[in-house]
Amino acid sequence: MSLRLEDIKQPIAREMEEFEQKFRASMQTRVMLLDKIMNYIVKRKGKQMRPMFIFLSAGTCGKITESTFRAASLIELLHTASLVHDDVVDDANYRRGFFSVNALWKNKIAVLVGDFLLTRALMLSVENKEFDLLSIGTESVKEMSEGELLQMEKARRLDIREDVYFQIIKQKTASLIASCCAMGASSAGAEKEQVEKMKAFGLQIGMAFQIKDDLFDYGDDSIGKPLGIDIKEKKMTLPLIYALSKASWLEKRKMMGIIRSESDKPGKVREVIDFVRASGGIDHAKKAMDKFYQEALGILQEFPESEYRKSLTNLVRFTIERVK
Repeated sequence: MSLRLEDIKQPIAREMEEFEQKFRASMQTRVMLLDKIMNYIVKRKGKQMRPMFIFLSAGTCGKITESTFRAASLIELLHTASLVHDDVVDDANYRRGFFSVNALWKNKIAVLVGDFLLTRALMLSVENKEFDLLSIGTESVKEMSEGELLQMEKARRLDIREDVYFQIIKQKTASLIASCCAMGASSAGAEKEQVEKMKAFGLQIGMAFQIKDDLFDYGDDSIGKPLGIDIKEKKMTLPLIYALSKASWLEKRKMMGIIRSESDKPGKVREVIDFVRASGGIDHAKKAMDKFYQEALGILQEFPESEYRKSLTNLVRFTIERVK
């Protein structure tokens, strides 16, 4: 039976609704242009999985409090700021099928909007003396920035080893989900040991989540992101890294040549996809994903049984079983 986010959300449905209202209010400004852009951003928010991780982690570790709502707003502000800045860095015109902020209002305004969101997050924390939450959140922003720069540094040579790939996704993706879970635990008044345990849980899920995302590049054309998009963008993901490590010198040189110079040709991209599939890259990535997934479930079992823990387990399953 396929999992639905609406069912997973059940124990925190009221809190999520309340959070939506509070988050919208926190985005309002007296500058007309900025207010217009904030409304545009809020209306196009995704599945809200990060706030779900926060509320369910809080419920698993103790009680959901006002601090939990602030944690959810903080992480959404930080995350949204990073996305706005990412689109400028990547010169991306679309985000989740809609025009990006920089596509509609140009780079200068997009950078300032990202700065505003970061400042709003800092103010929310400082005004409410949420220094523990601020510490957890800003650590993930640092990790994400370092991960992005590490990927840029390594991407030039197209010769990333698996350990470097894992370091990149740990910093770029997993650190934010780890922060969500740690913030949730901290906002519920959990002991430091529990907060660290919940952070470790989030880290494993973040790793599995990113590998799942990478696998979409090699899936069916009917699901997920456009087929071969990572190859076109010259991103070295786990299935490809593994396939290249098992290839002969001649085959590796040929594939690297396609990625460097011919990744804009659909036929050549398909050639790389077929090479990765034939080399066992997909199976290798799935095994790695499952390892992180099982480790996350193992950590979660150490917490007391509750409806929150059950939903958190299902949210973990959803991240791995999702089709897009």
